[in-house]
Amino acid sequence: MHLMYFTEQPMSAYDEQAGRDFGATALMFPNKHFDPVAGSRLYNNYIEQYMLAEEVGIDGIMLNEHHNAPFCMQAKANIFAAILAGMTKKTKIVMLGNPLPLAENPIRLAEELAMIDMISKGRLVSGFVRGGGQEQLATGVNPAFNRERFEEAHDLVVQAWTRPGPFRYEGTHYQHRVVNPWAVPLQKPYPRVWIPGVISKETIVWAAQQRYPYIALNTSIEQTKKIWELYDQVALQSGYVGGPENRGYLIQVHISDNEDKARENARQFRWMQGEFTGLAHPVWSTPSGYGSPTNRRAFVEFAAGRAINPRGNTSFEQQVEDLRIIYGTPKTVVAKLKRILEQTRPGILALWGNDGRVSQEDSLTCVRLMGQEVFPAIREIAKSLDLKSPFEANAPVHLKYSTDLKPAKAAAAE
Repeated sequence: MHLMYFTEQPMSAYDEQAGRDFGATALMFPNKHFDPVAGSRLYNNYIEQYMLAEEVGIDGIMLNEHHNAPFCMQAKANIFAAILAGMTKKTKIVMLGNPLPLAENPIRLAEELAMIDMISKGRLVSGFVRGGGQEQLATGVNPAFNRERFEEAHDLVVQAWTRPGPFRYEGTHYQHRVVNPWAVPLQKPYPRVWIPGVISKETIVWAAQQRYPYIALNTSIEQTKKIWELYDQVALQSGYVGGPENRGYLIQVHISDNEDKARENARQFRWMQGEFTGLAHPVWSTPSGYGSPTNRRAFVEFAAGRAINPRGNTSFEQQVEDLRIIYGTPKTVVAKLKRILEQTRPGILALWGNDGRVSQEDSLTCVRLMGQEVFPAIREIAKSLDLKSPFEANAPVHLKYSTDLKPAKAAAAE
């Protein structure tokens, strides 16, 4: 099993009342509330957490990015990945991931990731995401073309990594007279690609068709089982059998040496969910054209107060009962995670350990206990359940493109 540490890197150092008064803080909350002095302190805190994660033997550091949102300070995950590529020695750098539809030049993105892979000596896992709905608005990208841009950018990045240049690329959304990057990945044919997501069936289907592992982001056990049912159906249609090596799971878990402190800090997971500062307005998070009509309707109904949140956000107590939030000492946490592993059977597990205003001291305690006490026990449980990671199963990178493939538009015309 591949075991990772994750934090959303929140910018928690601003006036809470200002956030409450404003409401939906993602996208439109004025940046006058951002304090660069506090931001500098927090960025370096996160680096300290990541370095400790490697020191205590955690397999991977999971990174992501969001824009115009206090709940995440990573405006460009590649920057943190590049820092960690030089500072760490063993841990995998797992990007979950780069929002492809926001990329105006996928070739440059391919070059950046190739540099990270080379500097880290082949420790990059390059995940790709569609990006949040509000981020399409923040960057001026038409949400209606989100999935088209995602898939085309992915195809161009893979070609840039694997197809000898120079060649010309003429797509629907990207046109390049010369594709000839000199920076190409150390890993061959290219770095592993993992795809994270929540409720988009289209993304699950696409990931299974590509044979990419799918990482379920803090979904309930029942939601997760349905994800694997769909993934496995598509896998069979695509000529292979899905298993633990194709499944990943991110869950919010805070670990402490004191049960009461663990509970207090675990309540900070509600910080991102809106109890403290709010997220994007539901209509901004799913603008017209961004998702399927069914998903769009569900969020509009929620925004109008006629339905519950389709992502299933409930009270802290309910999420604890449903094992969507876990807290406690290593012993109690391992017992709860064992239930999740038995029911969802992932080969990749990421613990979202710290959020909101958890102190740096408590954050480091969480990381230390995660690496020294929780993960060793989880490895033994995983062995007993035969939960192999993609690395252990030696699952190949799925090379969709041969080196003599013609650009998308030209190939489609033949």
